[in-house]
Amino acid sequence: MKKLWQKMDIVLLFLTLIYSIFGLIMIFSSSSMSTVLRYNVEPYYFFIRQAIVLGASFVLGLFVLRIPTKSYKYFIYIALGAIIVALAGLFAYGKITNNVLSWYDLGFFSFQPSEFAKSIIIVFLAVVYSQFEARKVKNFYVFLFPIAISLIIVFLVLIQPDLGTALILCAIIFCIFISVPYVKQNIVKALKIGIGVVVIVALALVYSGADILNSNQLQRFKFLNPCSRYTEETGYQVCNGYIAIHNGGLFGVGLGNSTQKSLYLPESHTDFIFPIIVEECGLIVGIIVIIGYGIMLYRILKIAREAQNLRLSILAYGVFLYLLCHILINLLGVLALIPLTGVPLPLLSYGGSFTLNVIIMLFVVQRVSIENKTIKNKREMAMLVN
Repeated sequence: MKKLWQKMDIVLLFLTLIYSIFGLIMIFSSSSMSTVLRYNVEPYYFFIRQAIVLGASFVLGLFVLRIPTKSYKYFIYIALGAIIVALAGLFAYGKITNNVLSWYDLGFFSFQPSEFAKSIIIVFLAVVYSQFEARKVKNFYVFLFPIAISLIIVFLVLIQPDLGTALILCAIIFCIFISVPYVKQNIVKALKIGIGVVVIVALALVYSGADILNSNQLQRFKFLNPCSRYTEETGYQVCNGYIAIHNGGLFGVGLGNSTQKSLYLPESHTDFIFPIIVEECGLIVGIIVIIGYGIMLYRILKIAREAQNLRLSILAYGVFLYLLCHILINLLGVLALIPLTGVPLPLLSYGGSFTLNVIIMLFVVQRVSIENKTIKNKREMAMLVN
């Protein structure tokens, strides 16, 4: 295990630990009042549940750290089939929360398959495209087959309807696809096919009369000037987020002293945790949080660029895209720069499935870092011997 630690990205590991601990503190601070007033449970309710999830996540992460990425090919197809079945099963056994059918209520834990769909798609594309490269596949249309399988998952998520997650999945799939070396060589053909698919789907939806988005989601496209729509759901939440940020000033009102978490922000411990951070800890801390995310993303992208093969590159690059999408969509939505889609903030927002998935994927990136250095060292030793 000592040899593994020496090859990990220490900066990324440190940031993962710091953000997990800080997120746990802020989840307690932002939810301690609403748990009593809104949910009628003890103040420590969300804190304890998140602490248990974090503990389990790091234990599983350490297990993942020991698994070579070349072994992913033995279980990824089973995981892919399982996630499709789980997403389809929601329509028979799922639980509706915030007008979205995305969860299984397991009593002690709410399982959200769409969160794990993101990581499964990343691993699936990494495995399949690395196999294509090893077999020297030159038929461009074969490279579209994994995309078609991935879009089945996107469709199942979209009809829940969970637009935010569906968009993140599409962004991950598209960016990974165009990053594959053979696809890059045929980028014009790829773009033509992509545009054609979008046009066909759009026409099919228009002429079918299907309602992919419900009325609540359509209202979210009215995102500008939220305080002028204070009585509306999206205007109310975002405007109170503005008030929280304004209250905080540069140095904050003090940990635990937020006024906006007192039922003004109903999602203060999940989607709107950033305004509470700024209100209690100040704008300076909020800026530090954003800078820290930037460093985290840079370290992951650096690992992706140093990857010794396509599988390792896609794994790290996919996690980079995953976190980047969540950070941008959450912060831009909270600041009313884009429509609000209800996407949590990595390692800071409360959420069992999301937190578990993010930490496991960060350990996958650490495994990529380990294999990068191992392969590089072997190549250097081989060159010295020769």
